[in-house]
Amino acid sequence: MSRVRIQGARIVDPASGRDEIGSVDLVDERIESVGRESASVPDQLIEATGLWLMPGFVDLHAHLREPGQEYKEDIETGTRAAAAGGYTTVCCMANTDPVNDTPAVTEYIQRRARESAVARVRVIAAATQGLRGEIMSEMASLAAAGAVAFSDDGAVIMNAAVMRRVLEYARGIGRPVIAHCEDLNLRGSGVVHEGAHATCCGLPGSPAEAETAMVARDLELARLTGAHLHVAHVSAARSVELIREAKAAGVRVTAEVTPHHLSLTDETVRSFDTNFKMAPPLRSARDREALREGLADGTIDCLSTDHAPHALYEKDVEFTAAPFGVVGFETALPVALELVREERITPLELADRLSTRPARVLGISGGTLEPGGPADLVLIDPERVWKVDGGRLCSRSKNSPFLGRELRGRALRTWVGGRLSFALGEEAGA
Repeated sequence: MSRVRIQGARIVDPASGRDEIGSVDLVDERIESVGRESASVPDQLIEATGLWLMPGFVDLHAHLREPGQEYKEDIETGTRAAAAGGYTTVCCMANTDPVNDTPAVTEYIQRRARESAVARVRVIAAATQGLRGEIMSEMASLAAAGAVAFSDDGAVIMNAAVMRRVLEYARGIGRPVIAHCEDLNLRGSGVVHEGAHATCCGLPGSPAEAETAMVARDLELARLTGAHLHVAHVSAARSVELIREAKAAGVRVTAEVTPHHLSLTDETVRSFDTNFKMAPPLRSARDREALREGLADGTIDCLSTDHAPHALYEKDVEFTAAPFGVVGFETALPVALELVREERITPLELADRLSTRPARVLGISGGTLEPGGPADLVLIDPERVWKVDGGRLCSRSKNSPFLGRELRGRALRTWVGGRLSFALGEEAGA
């Protein structure tokens, strides 16, 4: 039996409403006590004065690239990057090669996670075969194999009748559908937000309505079917309004926003740096403000990274030719902490959006420091200043929009099931 005591930390646990200075004792894979020290003598004592202790973060939206694109990322490197960012559970999207649209691929990913992951990996399977938006995948079999949700993220289900059937079937088997909301006809060849900056750069723009029109459609289908719709990577102010209205009307909808959409705007594209190219694109300052308000008031339920690694040579091309996507595991926490320092959200709300609520959205374990529960937790220094250096990122790919930027706040240690999966400046695995 191994006993670890984390002493003097600010314990931030949204599930219990706890925000206080105290100690947490871990025994093997479980949390033994929170707040007060147990009578037992620990094998290891960690002095955490001035640090925050939170439930391990849960990411509902990530691309680990395995199988098929391991040159960009694999389950081992991806989960190491996740643990370095404070994540203890990662939900991986289905746009692998082959596509995760059969139980065999779902089972393969889970087996590889057992072999090499340092964080928990939950599988999101394809909603349609081959992500083509035409024929539903084997949803019941995929759920039985372990899929926690369905999504064609990386592609779009343009056919409303197909989307309706996906929602109806998902409701029947008790799984949410995660929707990449983008009207491809409205987007056209757009690679950045349609606006003054796109015009000045001579880059084709995608209007916010490419997202909002599809959000409106999918909300109507969720209302019709009674299914749980989760709107991925919300980027537009009108999308926030539509989701807020739908929630008030009783539609079963949840939503997420990425840290980069909370922090950056389309002005960055003037640099022609392809690390600012993602889908949906960075939008206006007005959209960014609406996203912040939506996260603060709970309209947007959680933060998700949309961690999307690409090799350097893929991004090091002209802007229109580069793939969409950025890495995000290791920078999500400090970017989100900016909202705490601006007093837009509290530390409890930060932990809720990063950990507690994402776990509840998918109905998976995590997001709490409850005694007896799994010892999935992260110790952070909210004041640690560090510079984002691609050579020091744990991800195999380095396509971060924050490269070269000084950020404030960092995960120092991450435990998954009581096992130290990340320790800043130390060898993990103890």
